[in-house]
Amino acid sequence: MNTNTRALSRTWAAHVIYRECSVITGTADYTVTMTRTAEGFTAEVNGQPVGVLDAARILGSAERLTVTAETLDTPPTIGNAAGCNLHRELGRLGFRDHYLTAGEALGRAVPSLAALTAQDAYTVRDYARGQWGMTA
Repeated sequence: MNTNTRALSRTWAAHVIYRECSVITGTADYTVTMTRTAEGFTAEVNGQPVGVLDAARILGSAERLTVTAETLDTPPTIGNAAGCNLHRELGRLGFRDHYLTAGEALGRAVPSLAALTAQDAYTVRDYARGQWGMTA
């Protein structure tokens, strides 16, 4: 489960044990999906639409929960103008291969500076300035 990025949808396998007076009376396995929409949340249990509170009750009473799928919200990118400014700044600092520099800072391939998130761009700037001993 990813906790850094907001989930648009998440699906769990839930194993519920039903008890009465500490005696197990039954067990059930559910597939619960919660989805974020523009209007709020929707829920499904075993492929059937249910109220969000009903789905939450199943999740809350489950003995075992396993995330089986999730769809994450993609954070916004800095865009072309900010990407161009980052290119200029890296050039002023003396870096020739801006994509290689960004890749070193982020630890992954960077095909476009415009496609970076604001946090990624900050990390690249911080890395590049750090190479020259700059602190701000």
